[in-house]
Amino acid sequence: MALPFSRFAEYFIAVAKTGSLRKAADQLFISVSAVHRQIVLAEEELGVALFERLPNGLKLTLAGELLYADLLSWQKDFQMTQKRLNEIQGLQRGSIDFGVISALSESFITDVIQSIHQDYPWINFNIRVLDSDSVADFVINAELDFGLILNPKHQHQLQVSSFIEMPLGFVIPKQHPLANKEKIYFSDTLEFNHIIAAAPLIIHDHVMALYKKHDFNPPHQIECNDIRMMLSLLRNNLGIGIMSYLDAYAFIENGEFLFRTIHENGLHPITLALCVAPKRQLSRISQIMMNLIIEHMEALKLSMTEITQ
Repeated sequence: MALPFSRFAEYFIAVAKTGSLRKAADQLFISVSAVHRQIVLAEEELGVALFERLPNGLKLTLAGELLYADLLSWQKDFQMTQKRLNEIQGLQRGSIDFGVISALSESFITDVIQSIHQDYPWINFNIRVLDSDSVADFVINAELDFGLILNPKHQHQLQVSSFIEMPLGFVIPKQHPLANKEKIYFSDTLEFNHIIAAAPLIIHDHVMALYKKHDFNPPHQIECNDIRMMLSLLRNNLGIGIMSYLDAYAFIENGEFLFRTIHENGLHPITLALCVAPKRQLSRISQIMMNLIIEHMEALKLSMTEITQ
């Protein structure tokens, strides 16, 4: 790595290693005259010759050898200084503490963690998988750096860095009899098992409101208060479910499930928000991870638009 405080040091080391102004210039992608000028100016300033000019190239003098050794030592010391500066910024030491909802257990979050781990292998992660209100409370109380939550409520105590809106719809296993229908009505689902989100899942109230609006009471149903268990039931073709796109998107995008958006007046999408406490000073590495999460959220928004339209 070049020393940022000395152009001469970079030029001098290149000439010392190659024994040639031309080779050093080629290596540095600059002109021979620029390299030569730096060497001559340094020799005039120091009052000693740094190189012997020989027919077959340049050779370090005793003074040049002493300077070369010192420059290599300074370069190594600077690299250690830079490493310590990185540690101060949290790029090679420390941890990222964040919270997510259970619907994100199998999601882009693992891809983000893998990316951070590859680039910054010394960083540790503390992940809290909780309900949205609990994640929000931990963020507000500065016990977590940031959190991914649904429908944030504490607007004055939370800063939303990014958000995407997730529609609700029927989630259907690919091998289900209803899989070939482009639009599904509640009457189409009478004979099939319904896997229903129970409280305290946020989608519970939305689903119950839909059933009530359509005066529909599924005769065959399984209630469950855990998204991962609901997905497992769906994967085993034990029914269909009304869920948000977020809940099942990994299986929708790999083709295992189909998603049929429900278009209803008054039916609002679920909002997934990346939140921080407004006055929280985040480490550099936490900011890097948040930026990666935002990139994945934008990509998810695009893929969701293509599937649900």
